[in-house]
Amino acid sequence: MRMRYAMIKKIGLFAVLSVLSLSLAVGCGELGKVDQGRVVDYDKEKGVFTIISDKNYEDPKNPDYTILPPRIYEVPKVFAEMGAEPKPGYRMKLDTKKGDITVFDPATQNFKTIHYNRIDHKENVDPKDPLVYDKAADKAKKFPVVDREKKTITIYSKRLKALETFTVADEYFALPDKTWDSGDEVRIYYKQEGKALRVMNISKTDIYKK
Repeated sequence: MRMRYAMIKKIGLFAVLSVLSLSLAVGCGELGKVDQGRVVDYDKEKGVFTIISDKNYEDPKNPDYTILPPRIYEVPKVFAEMGAEPKPGYRMKLDTKKGDITVFDPATQNFKTIHYNRIDHKENVDPKDPLVYDKAADKAKKFPVVDREKKTITIYSKRLKALETFTVADEYFALPDKTWDSGDEVRIYYKQEGKALRVMNISKTDIYKK
């Protein structure tokens, strides 16, 4: 008898919670959408940012930044809904096995794969390794390091835990440093296209390590 009463009570509670959830959903109106990608441009004055969306954002270990055209969003009207300001960068993919870097080219609004000649490569480099972290200042060292006189570029990928130094054709040294840098990863909640209601800079949070 007690078991039957407990079961009826449990079903009743579930029904109440279900109705409450439905009421909240209706009260909040239409559910929004989520987008996630790498920032390639950020205009603070205009309050807009541009991303290359990640086709595979549900699997953070295997991102796929291949969705074109780039998507432009207005920052949230409510300041509290905006996370840390995003850092833009053009590097979409680093392939240390092939010696290729895929970057976003703002001039053509498309991707470009640049082959490089390796000078040095280090694997399993933890974000707190002295090679990439300044313990005295308690902060990460700045990458990429572009030495146009020596014709070298050094980049660090947290996701791959790889520190790579290489050289490229002379013409590519004319490109801005952010060509070789990965932009911050952001997650966007929106209801109206191009108008972000909430933005999380997941590259600058502890719950997501790039």
